[in-house]
Amino acid sequence: MGESEMVKITIDGQETEVEDGTTIMKAADKLDIEIPSLCYHPRIGALGNCRLCVSEITKENKSKVVSSCNYPIRKKDEGLSVSTKSDTIIKTRKNVLEMMLSRWPNVPVIKYLAEEYGVQKPRYSHPLADESENACVLCGRCVNACKNIMQQNIIDFSYQGYRRQVVMPFDEMNPDCLGCGTCTYVCPTGAISLTDDPNNPADSELLKEVGLSHSLEIHTLDPKQNEMSTVGTTHLVPIMNEFDLLPVQNFRFGNHPGADNIGSKAYRKRFDSGFDGCWAGCPVACSHVVANFQPRTGPFSGQKVYVDGPEYETIAGCGSNLGIFNPDTITEINFYCDTYGIDTISFGTAMAFAMECYEMGQIDNKATGGLELRFGNEDAALEILHQMAKGEGFGKIVGQGIRNMKKLFVEKYDADPNILNDIGMEAKGLEYSEYVTKESLAQQGGYGLALKGPQHDEAWLIFLDMVHNLMPTFEQKAEALHWFPMFRTWFGLCGLCKLPWNDIVPEDNKTTPEPAKVMKHVEWYSKYFTAVTGRKTAPEDIITLSERVYNFQRLFNLRMGFGKREHDNVPYRSVGPVTVEEYESRQDRYDKELKEKVGIDPSGMSTKEKRDALRKYREAEYEKLKDAVYKRRGWNVQGMPTLEKIKELGIDFQEVLELLKKQ
Repeated sequence: MGESEMVKITIDGQETEVEDGTTIMKAADKLDIEIPSLCYHPRIGALGNCRLCVSEITKENKSKVVSSCNYPIRKKDEGLSVSTKSDTIIKTRKNVLEMMLSRWPNVPVIKYLAEEYGVQKPRYSHPLADESENACVLCGRCVNACKNIMQQNIIDFSYQGYRRQVVMPFDEMNPDCLGCGTCTYVCPTGAISLTDDPNNPADSELLKEVGLSHSLEIHTLDPKQNEMSTVGTTHLVPIMNEFDLLPVQNFRFGNHPGADNIGSKAYRKRFDSGFDGCWAGCPVACSHVVANFQPRTGPFSGQKVYVDGPEYETIAGCGSNLGIFNPDTITEINFYCDTYGIDTISFGTAMAFAMECYEMGQIDNKATGGLELRFGNEDAALEILHQMAKGEGFGKIVGQGIRNMKKLFVEKYDADPNILNDIGMEAKGLEYSEYVTKESLAQQGGYGLALKGPQHDEAWLIFLDMVHNLMPTFEQKAEALHWFPMFRTWFGLCGLCKLPWNDIVPEDNKTTPEPAKVMKHVEWYSKYFTAVTGRKTAPEDIITLSERVYNFQRLFNLRMGFGKREHDNVPYRSVGPVTVEEYESRQDRYDKELKEKVGIDPSGMSTKEKRDALRKYREAEYEKLKDAVYKRRGWNVQGMPTLEKIKELGIDFQEVLELLKKQ
């Protein structure tokens, strides 16, 4: 993006330079020149309703009066002179205030402004005078906040002229109202108030301040960045495909020409704009619905149903990872997973493993009950899903997960355990979420070193590591693998979504795309915590709060017989290419790595030899990463919290001390 053009103007005799498009109100604020207004609010923008913010602009001896809040200064206005206190402006404001005072004589903000401008008593009475101190002055702030910040349209203006008022539809309490309180936050008179605040925050004013700031930024930036309020997380599909990160055929490959068929282009026209499948008050509004969808299989075949989703993980796991690039089949899998109570990520990753085992000859159609489990076989994938829900057939086996399938395939079908361990995308018994990690050592550690296994709650570091190359050293990777899980743990503890934190990036965050280092967002979250709990919390305190829990979780794993170095191992496919075909799909990249990093000239070597040499190097790198991460976390070389660390965190309970002594 190019730099915005700057415009030189003068306001009340002070020269200044502002970006093209800046309003007079914001330009004046830059110079600490106060312009009165009732309808304007910095968090919700300009309305131009009250007319108190008028200014007089002059150029080439021609003057006119405009609203400061919504008059944009353009390049053509170079040299413009603005007066916020001219005789014309003072007279105009007095007239407006006199009318306001006649209608709302006891509203404090109007009385204050009237006194400031010398309006003691209106010269006329108003037939609709409202004597209340909390009268609605029809400024429109609440309407604009509900519509543009919360995107709900619960309240709006009704009627015209002297009958104009703010109402809910049909003058009745709208059951869709969330009780979020945003309208009360921006009301200048107290005309709107919450009759009950179930959250009972310790500091409601601070909560209003940070809540409006956060919601406004999301509402402003998301349409320009990811359009999650329109297409949800489907926007990730083409991005992942472009950067070779989209799982295809059990994570063998990272891109496919059919990806466009299942990304944002496909779902933009399938999502119903009238529904949001997540919390209705969220300004991100990334969860969407496919309405009146008709499944072609299963108990709902031919019926019209509503499908909550799909999200990126479902599209990648139940689509590209299975070699399926039909958006309607993915939507149907999504619907039945939700209906049956089956996790789409685990289903997709487990199903992809079973399909590759079938294609490699590790199992045959006798094992699958006659089903041809080849990549791209949509009917077979749906049949397995229905079997899984009923607890019968091969679907019952797939439903037990990859770890159990590996054991069963070896014992019952004489499958090769080494191959199954290499391609079975699970760690700690949990199926991988949907990102190809081969080219990001940090992401490999993010999955393998996560306490619960390779879910993306702790581990979305691919772009920082692979694409932006922000952490070239082991120490930098270890640092990221410290703060990232700590923030994500804190979000989980507080019941917060991570999307506003690192998927919507402030325009002024130009130096680094590191999510946890977007300090404005981190500071907002600490303010949220302070406002709700009353506990003064700084950004660094968030890390400490999470470290206690995170280390205690590791200790609990240790108590259950896990939680050591060996349990942080990952399947080799998440580290590098397992098959010759995988190596050859990225041959130039891998050959270059062998030459520049391993010190081996790949010319003259067979693909198998090169693959094996790369494996030896990459597995060693992963072990070095473990060492660096354990050191940064305050754990020993076996991956267990040290006595010093648990004392530092104040979790040195007697049971914990006894547990560590036994190891």
